[in-house]
Amino acid sequence: MGLRNNPKFVVPPQISVRNLQRKISLNAAGLEKFVAKAVRCCLETHKPKETELTKLRNVFVWLISDRRMSRLHRQFLGQMGPTDVLTFQHGEIFISVEMAKRHARAFGNSLLRELQLYIVHGLLHLHGFDDRTQPGARRMKKMQAKILGECGGTQC
Repeated sequence: MGLRNNPKFVVPPQISVRNLQRKISLNAAGLEKFVAKAVRCCLETHKPKETELTKLRNVFVWLISDRRMSRLHRQFLGQMGPTDVLTFQHGEIFISVEMAKRHARAFGNSLLRELQLYIVHGLLHLHGFDDRTQPGARRMKKMQAKILGECGGTQC
């Protein structure tokens, strides 16, 4: 393992969480603490090569509305309607808070837990995980559960 891939030598990126939506009240500062812890947990997972997460100086988490997410989804993926989370390789993770609230209700989670899941999902994409195939999705889901278990005690 090279120095850049060794979690002891990787400098974690600076974290910024911004709540750009106004419909649902959130504790962005608490989520920022969770993201910092989740980044460290992700960096501790073994990856045989450098990933975007090991190279990034900053990670931005943008908490947005369904309306804004729909625009991003259409602009970058050509798909209509909102999605839950979009991750861009230069370190931006966009999360639809309205979608998170609906999914939290549907899956029996708290809104906080659903947001933490989306954050970890985005971080894993930055760390080289891919869920476009069934085996990749299974690996990613297993790693999400592991990281949430390790970092999930952080209250926001």
